[in-house]
Amino acid sequence: MLEIIAIVLIVLWVLGLVSSASIGGFIHVLLVIAVILILVRLIQGRG
Repeated sequence: MLEIIAIVLIVLWVLGLVSSASIGGFIHVLLVIAVILILVRLIQGRG
């Protein structure tokens, strides 16, 4: 579940960069959330 959310957030971030829509820092916040979710998933997988 977390992997799907992270992938969706990364795709939205990339689309935001490609479309050059100026939403401000929101797109970068999405990227940070996606990275955090991926890290949480990796940590849970090792545990």
